[in-house]
Amino acid sequence: MDRRSFVDFLGKGALVVPIVPSILSSCGFNKSGQIDSSIFPSTDDDVLLAEGLNYEVLISRGDFINDKMTFGSHNDYIAYLPTDTNEGILWVNHKYVTPLFTSGYDGKTKGRHRNMILGEMQEIGGTILKVRQERGKWKPVFNDPINNRLTAASKIPFEWPELVAGYRSATGTLSNCAGGITPWGTILTCEENFSNFYGDYNYETQERTPSRLNWERFFPKHAPQHYGWVVEVDVNTGGAKKHVSLGRMEHECATVKELADGRVVVYTGDDRNDGCLYKHISDMPGQISPGKLYVADCDNGRWEWIDISRPELVKFNDQTELMIRTREAALLVGGTELDRPEDIEIDLMTGDILVSLTNNKPKGNYHGSIMKIMESGDYDSLEFAHDTFLTGGENSGFSCPDNMAFDNAGNLWFASDISSSSMGKAPYVSFGNNGLFVLVRNGDQAGEILQVASAPNDAEFTGIFFTPDGETLFLSVQHPGEKTKDLANLTSNWPGGGTTIPLSSVIAIQGDLLEGLQAIV
Repeated sequence: MDRRSFVDFLGKGALVVPIVPSILSSCGFNKSGQIDSSIFPSTDDDVLLAEGLNYEVLISRGDFINDKMTFGSHNDYIAYLPTDTNEGILWVNHKYVTPLFTSGYDGKTKGRHRNMILGEMQEIGGTILKVRQERGKWKPVFNDPINNRLTAASKIPFEWPELVAGYRSATGTLSNCAGGITPWGTILTCEENFSNFYGDYNYETQERTPSRLNWERFFPKHAPQHYGWVVEVDVNTGGAKKHVSLGRMEHECATVKELADGRVVVYTGDDRNDGCLYKHISDMPGQISPGKLYVADCDNGRWEWIDISRPELVKFNDQTELMIRTREAALLVGGTELDRPEDIEIDLMTGDILVSLTNNKPKGNYHGSIMKIMESGDYDSLEFAHDTFLTGGENSGFSCPDNMAFDNAGNLWFASDISSSSMGKAPYVSFGNNGLFVLVRNGDQAGEILQVASAPNDAEFTGIFFTPDGETLFLSVQHPGEKTKDLANLTSNWPGGGTTIPLSSVIAIQGDLLEGLQAIV
């Protein structure tokens, strides 16, 4: 595809001469207004940024947010809700724990005990935090009344008329990956790798499968069916509920689009090899549930309804069991298996739905792609077309796309998710550590992909989120040093340096390059 055709495909039909303020000519732009500050892949144990960008660590694991609560582990999705010009509420997901850093447990010696699990429970879920910009720098507002935590020990009711595995509520939320924001200002946080904590339940054998962290040994009454849901959180109160009607799976995100009549569509994916893509359409305005769940049949370009009334789903006893076993039901009605559908964003320029397909190593797809879904009508349409938007690989300069976000000018920012166990090994050697990239959508460099950041050792960037003015990019630096086997041989010392234990952290990125990219219109 030639460059003109590629730009048209991206959704910008004409090339526009870049409008770059003269002050930016020394901050990532050359004299002719060309961006020339893309960085090279790196294996340095640091956050490296392109010229014209700088960062500050906003908050790290273990930092106190008030007198009793601390910021959790392995932060992921970020949402910023402004409350004034220079302040707002930050929601941050906490995906999982590394027991070695939490309690010193290395997984080899005996001695795993209940108190370890209780400590780990406090490390995950999510954080509600007031933040304020003072003299250009963002800082947490310690002890603000809004500051709060949701953990794996919080009681959370199910938004559903029937009991779920015998209960009306669950103990905690866990493996919180990506998410979304509703039109009424609540947060949707997604439970992804839920089986790592309490295992899973096999309905065919009626047996419980073991977990990686063995929490079920100490809390056997916490049913696996209570996890793997989309959770709605009111940041003003800390209240939450689990939406059963969105199905149970390894939810990667919950991207919300409001329809003209006030109903909402939520797009979500099942982040595993051969996972499916879903959308949920609410029945009534101003709320998520009740609603109808659909799975994407990409072969026929249709969204297929997952409902107990369908003859293909006769094996399930009722809609509750059907929602718990969403993955099985999705395949029975024709859902298409995809290559780990992760983040989903709505293209600001075209209205298309972009879906990052990170990879599928068992099927030989090592570098992944970004797919675009083109709905045939409004977002509640049941027919669509699809195509490949970007393909990862050495020619593209990126691999394993994951989290995505659009800036105010429609540039697409996305992060890579090469697993820490694969970094430095074929076929990922040339990519170095995970990175942050931007696809330029405007000007005479439209269609170019620039790497603008490199992550510390073993880490990945997640939770890309811009302030409304586009001048700050909040970003999670997740699981630096996660390959560490013992505390005497740390694989990362970010952000403290020296011999310090690595800490997952939220950073605030600013700079002229950030503003300049959004000035090219």
